[in-house]
Amino acid sequence: MSEFVTTLREQVRETQRALTAAQAARHPHEVRLHLARLRDLLEIAERHAVDTRDWVHPSVRQILESEAS
Repeated sequence: MSEFVTTLREQVRETQRALTAAQAARHPHEVRLHLARLRDLLEIAERHAVDTRDWVHPSVRQILESEAS
């Protein structure tokens, strides 16, 4: 795994942790910010043909997909 992919994956992981904490604390503004950051990171990965299917928890992916609709 390249340094780029490793760094990107770690940022996705950290953003998901922050998202989970914001959801638990019931901070809707922070939830939106973390979802936006996660969406940006996944778009970067897609542009570089990085497979992220196993990176994002299914419940988070479902939220992202429902917002995209």
